[in-house]
Amino acid sequence: MPVLWREISSPIGTLTLFEEDGALCQLAFGQAGTTGLPAETPLLSLAEEQLSGYFAGELHGFSVPLRPSGTPFQQKVWMALQEIPWGETRTYQQLAMQIGQPQACRAVGMANHRNPLPIFIPCHRVIGKNGTLTGYAGGLAVKQFLLELEGVR
Repeated sequence: MPVLWREISSPIGTLTLFEEDGALCQLAFGQAGTTGLPAETPLLSLAEEQLSGYFAGELHGFSVPLRPSGTPFQQKVWMALQEIPWGETRTYQQLAMQIGQPQACRAVGMANHRNPLPIFIPCHRVIGKNGTLTGYAGGLAVKQFLLELEGVR
């Protein structure tokens, strides 16, 4: 089955949601380009509805099925990211310790960087050891916005 996509408007600009085999597989900041087929599906509609609730501050977690593609290590990091509660942050070191690999801070950072489902898998909740904001696929202003939305900063 081909990858299906839908562009939506949000307070942080256009987001493109991608669905494959009945699960959300990617969220991209900006427009989709030409990969896959534009579509209106129940899953993409549900994902848009849940994002709207999130941006309204009414929804603190997501229930859409996710299927991010990555290595076993990346999958482990992404699972740990999903355990960070709304309104809280963790450092790369804390995540490395959480997954049982305390020396893997840089690898955790790279897995964060490769997260195909930002917001749904909340990599924006990871900050530097000294409390500073670090890189984010949507840009640091978007990361700041998401943290402020959650009452963190």
